[in-house]
Order: sequence, then structure tokens, then C-alpha cells
Amino acid sequence: MGIASNLALLGYFKYTNFIILNLNSVLAQPLTIEHIILPLGISFFTFQQISFLVDCYRGEGKLYKLTEYVLFVCFFPQLIAGPIVHHKEMMPQFSKLRSRVLNWKNLYYGIFLFGIGLFKKVVIADPLAPFVHASFEVVQHPSFLDAWAGSLCYTMQLYFDFSGYSDMAIGLGLLFNISLPANFNSPYKALSIQDFWRRWHMTLSRWLRDYIYIPLGGNRKGSHRLLLNLFLTFFIGGIWHGAGWTFIIWGAMHGLALIIHRLWRAAGLALSKPLAWLCTFLFINFAWVMFRAQSIHDALKIYAAMLGASGFGAWSHEMLTYYDDAMKANPSAEIKYLGYATALCFLTGSSLWLVDKIGKTRAATAFATGALTCAIIFILQHNYAAEFIYFQF
Repeated sequence: MGIASNLALLGYFKYTNFIILNLNSVLAQPLTIEHIILPLGISFFTFQQISFLVDCYRGEGKLYKLTEYVLFVCFFPQLIAGPIVHHKEMMPQFSKLRSRVLNWKNLYYGIFLFGIGLFKKVVIADPLAPFVHASFEVVQHPSFLDAWAGSLCYTMQLYFDFSGYSDMAIGLGLLFNISLPANFNSPYKALSIQDFWRRWHMTLSRWLRDYIYIPLGGNRKGSHRLLLNLFLTFFIGGIWHGAGWTFIIWGAMHGLALIIHRLWRAAGLALSKPLAWLCTFLFINFAWVMFRAQSIHDALKIYAAMLGASGFGAWSHEMLTYYDDAMKANPSAEIKYLGYATALCFLTGSSLWLVDKIGKTRAATAFATGALTCAIIFILQHNYAAEFIYFQF
């Protein structure tokens, strides 16, 4: 009943409009419903509550104070977009007296991580957003370059946006002496799709493994059932990400990729590391197109352009017009970005020099301070209204 109640609330707020929209496409008499506003962080705290209920059912839960449980669900640094935390790693920290005393080491590392995360978000991810927006939503007939630029920019934007948020959340947690789990481990270095999911949104991968894949039977019921369980796990993961066919297809793509990886490995086949990395990265990049597109039609349009259906020429006229209009609206943008790029190169070079001269700790401090300063300058010099991409999930 507890799990059903959580899923019912999540289903109502997140999927009612999607269900009504699909019913209206097949019904003669369309249904109407007011637009439902998604409660902040519902996907994340729903998963946390379900894991707590399941562990209690298994006899693995402990008796906690109500205030500790509420704090576990509502702890603000990770509430909006993760990491998805587990009660066993969080609630004991809330009850420790040591957690309620100012810890200068945690304060230092918290500010350090927050600065790095903010830099990732506002200096790297946000400047990529206009190119992504133009490729996916403005240009109606993308060229080969439009499509590849848009897909690669989104691949990088999503990573630096989400990992930046995760770094900031972990940093904020440390300010309160609370240690949140790591959520990323250089995912674009992955040499297989399995390796990717061990590095990307690691707390989600852990949750899907522990509360969907293993309860479905995991690898305990034969090879055919293992492949089905893999597919179902990521299919459900796609549904969780959003109420739309693009998310469902994205989840199915990753499920099929994991099946192919398993079969490939079972056959004793192997690729060289550079080729394995390239194949993995290209698949991830292709899959993100479906994740970002507003509709299946838009995704197919980008895929066709990426595969050269419109030729292999230069930028499309629509993209050039969009860029020209953006420059006219903000003629100093190119100069600003050139200045920021120069400052970033100087900051990176100075930090590398400091590593040799004064040691890693001071160099890291200098780099984090510079990163935080650059991020604040970015915010002050822009009419800043960008939000984190993962807020919508």
C-alpha cells in the first residue's frame, strides 16, 4: 500500500497529462484536464521513500525518529535533482552529534566542490545551450554540421549541467557535515555501455539495480531472463525520466544496447580500447538526441541529418540566420566569450603551474577559487535565468 500510494502520486502528477494526450489521439471525444504542475523533486523523493519501505519490508530498515525521516526525504541540497540517497547512508549521519559541530575541513571541501560545480554549470554548460536550442528547436531543416554540433553540444551540456549540480549538492551537504554519495565518475571515458552506467548517475543505477533488476530475478533465472530483466530495468528507467515517448524509446535503446553488450561478451568478442570507447561514445551521443528531442519526429530529423541525408555541406541558412540575429541582439557576445575563454586558459595554466610550485592542495584551492570567481562573473554579466536541466525530471 505504501509503494502503491507513492507511485499513484507520482503517476498522477507526472503522467496524467501524457496519458490524456495519448487517449485523445485515439478517442473521438477528446478528454480535457487542466495542466498539472509537477511538485519539486517528486521523482527523487518518491524513489527514496520506496527504497525505505522495501527495506523495512525486508527487515533491513531501522527505527528512526520522524524528524530524521523527514530530513532524509527533504534534505534540500539533493532534493531537486539527486543524488538519490539511501536511508542507511543518510539517517545515521543526522543523528551523530559530530554532525552538528562546525567542521572546518568539511567547510573547505564543501566550498571547493560547490565552486567546481557552479563553474561546470554556468561557464561550460550554459554557453552551449543556445547551440542546442537552435539545432533541436529552431532549425527546421538541419544540415550535417547543424545536427552533429547540436548533438555533441547537448551531450556535453547535459553532463556538465548535471554533474555540476551533483558537485554543488555534495558541497552543500559537506557544509552541514553530511556526506552525499558521488554521482559521476568520468562517464564519457566508458569503454562499454555497462561501464557507462557504472559511471553516469551512479545513484540512479544503484537504485535501479537494487529495487528493480534484482527483484525481477537479476541473473539468477537463466541467461534469457537476465536479458529481459536488463531491458525492463532500463525501459522503466526511461519512463521514470519523463512522460513522453522519447524518454521511453531512450530507455529501450539503452536496454537493447546492454543486451547486445552481454551477447557480444558471451561470444568472447572484444574491441581495442580506442574503438570500444568510440563506439560507446557515439551510441551515447545518438541516444541523447532522442532524450533531448521534443518529439520522435524531431529526433528522426536530427538522426537523418547526422547520417548525411541532407548532404555533408556547411551550416544551414537557418542556423546562420539564427546566429546573426543573436549577434545583433548582443553584439559584444563574441568578445565576452573570447575573454572568458582566455581567462579560463589562463586559470588552467596557472593551476598546472601551481601544482609543480606549491603542491596539489594549494593548487586545487587556487583553481577552485578561480572557478568560483569566474562563475560569479558569468552570473553577474548575464541576465541569468537558466535552470538545471534535471529539474524537469
